[in-house]
Amino acid sequence: MQYDAAYQVWCERATADGDLGTELASIQGKPGEIEDRFYRELSFGTGGLRGVIGAGPNRMNVYTVGKATQGLANYLKKRCLTPSVAIAYDSRNKSLLFAQTAAGVFAANGIQVYIYKQLMPTPALSFAVRKLGCSGGIVVTASHNPAQYNGYKVYGEDGCQITTQAAEDILACIGAVDVFDGVSSMPFEEGIASGQIRMIGKEVEDAYLDAVCAQSVLEDDIDRSFSIVYTPLNGAGISCVPECLRRNGFTRIMIPKEQETPNGDFPTCPFPNPEIREALEVGLACAAENQSDLLLATDPDCDRVGIAIREGSGYKLLSGNQVGVLLLDFICKQRKRNGTMPLSPVAVKTIVTTPMADKVAKNYGVKLIDVLTGFKYIGEQIGLLEKQGEEGRFVFGFEESYGYLSGSYVRDKDAVNACLLICEMFAYYRDSEKISLAQALDNLYGTYGVFSERLESYTFEGARGFTAMQQAMQSLRDAPPEKIGGAPVTQITDYLHHISLPKSDVIKLTLENGSSAVIRPSGTEPKLKIYFFAQGEGQGLLEGMVDHFELWVRSFMS
Repeated sequence: MQYDAAYQVWCERATADGDLGTELASIQGKPGEIEDRFYRELSFGTGGLRGVIGAGPNRMNVYTVGKATQGLANYLKKRCLTPSVAIAYDSRNKSLLFAQTAAGVFAANGIQVYIYKQLMPTPALSFAVRKLGCSGGIVVTASHNPAQYNGYKVYGEDGCQITTQAAEDILACIGAVDVFDGVSSMPFEEGIASGQIRMIGKEVEDAYLDAVCAQSVLEDDIDRSFSIVYTPLNGAGISCVPECLRRNGFTRIMIPKEQETPNGDFPTCPFPNPEIREALEVGLACAAENQSDLLLATDPDCDRVGIAIREGSGYKLLSGNQVGVLLLDFICKQRKRNGTMPLSPVAVKTIVTTPMADKVAKNYGVKLIDVLTGFKYIGEQIGLLEKQGEEGRFVFGFEESYGYLSGSYVRDKDAVNACLLICEMFAYYRDSEKISLAQALDNLYGTYGVFSERLESYTFEGARGFTAMQQAMQSLRDAPPEKIGGAPVTQITDYLHHISLPKSDVIKLTLENGSSAVIRPSGTEPKLKIYFFAQGEGQGLLEGMVDHFELWVRSFMS
C-alpha cells in the first residue's frame, strides 16, 4: 500500500508513451505488481541502467531514461566547458525511442549530440567517443538479456564504461532530479534542425571498420574459402560483421533469414545470449543444412560472440574460456611469427576467467593482468598504458562471458574484432596445420594441463529476491564454509577488502588442491553468479562444488 501514492502520480503524469498508460491501468488493484515497479529506482552503476521495459521507477522507460540523462548532463556540464556526447543503440524494443529521448535531453541542456543513424555495435560507440573527441557517450542496449529488457550504458571521454567513482558522482546528480519536473528536453527533430543533434557520418563508421580490419594477424596466403554461418541474433551485428569478414577475404557467409533482420522481440531466441545453446539453434540448423564449417553468433549489441565448429556429423560449442585461450595463443603465435609482438607485451583478463590463460601468457613472455569482472576494467588497463605512451604493448584482453579485444582502438569488448580473429584462427589451423580448433585446444591442454570451468546463475526476482541475495552474500562473509565438495577451503578472498583492486561485492574461495569458486551478484541482472574452476582430474570435485552451492543458494530462495 505504501507505493500507491507514487503509482497514482505516474498514472496522472506518465503520458509521453501510451504503452505506459496501458500498463499502469492493467495493474490497478494488484499490489504485488505495483510494488515490483515502485519499490525502488533502477540501480545506476558502472554498467549504467538495465531493467525490464515498463512503467515505474524500477523499469526502463522514457522517464527513467530522461532522469538519468538529465543527471548525466548536469555531471558533464560541471566538468566540461563545452560538453558533447555520442549515442548508439541496438535493436531492442524502444531502443530508438530511448536514444532519441536522451538526445533531446542532452540537446536541451546545451550539450552537442552525435548519434548514429543506424544500429551499430556497442564498441562502435566507444570508437566514436574517441574519434569525435566527445566528453562521454551512451549506448541504449541490454546486451544479451532477455527480450523484455533494455538498458543504458554510460561511457567516459576515454571510451571506457565509467569508473566506480564516476558512477557514484553521476548517481548523486541523478538523485537530485525530479523524474517529471526536473528534466529539460526538446523534440528530437527540433534538435536536428538546430544542429544541436548531428548524425554520425559514414566516415566514422568506415574508420571504425578500418580499425577492426587493422587487427588482422593472418598471412595473405592462407585459404579463407571455408563456409561460415553468421547470425546477428536479430541485432546490431548485421551492420558490421559481414562487411568486416568480406573485406578480409571470408566471402562464403550465410545468414539465417529468421535472425538477419533487427527485431527486439527476438522471435526465434527470446534469450539472445550466445553463451547458451538455445540461442544458437537456428544458426546450428542452418550450418547443418549447408555443411558449414564454422558458426558465429553475436549478441544484440554485438560485443559478445559465441561459436560452434563442425565435428563429425554434429557441431561442438566452445566456451568463452576455451575461445579466449585459443585466441591468446593464436595471436601471440602469429605476432611472434610476423614480427609484430611488442616489447614487454601485456594481456588482461578478469578474475572469473580461466587461470589457464596465465600459463599461456607466461609461455610467450606476456605479462597477464587480472582485473575485476567487467570489460571496463580491461579498457581501463589499456587507458593506463596509453597515458604512458605504451598502448602498443596491449595484445589481447578477454573475459569468460564471450568478450574479446585485440587492439587499443576501442575500450570495450568487440565482437566484430572477435569474429575476424576467430575466422583467421580457424583458417590458420585448417590450412596451415591441418587440424580443427578442437584439436588445437586439445594440443593446448596437452601442453598446459586440462582446465575445467563452469558457471551457475541463480535468479532472485523482485524486492524479496533482492534482499535474499544480499543476505546470501553476507552469510558467506559471516560463516564461510570450511569444506566444499569434501575439499578443505584454504583461502578466502573478499574483494570488498582487496588491497590492489577496487572494492567489489565478490568472494573467492580457494580449495586445497587449487580449485576455486568465485561468488558475486550480477551487476546487470537479478542473479547470483558462481564460477567454478578445476584443473587436471578435478572434474568430479567441480561437480561436488556445484552441488554444495546449489543447496546453499536454495536455502535463501525458499
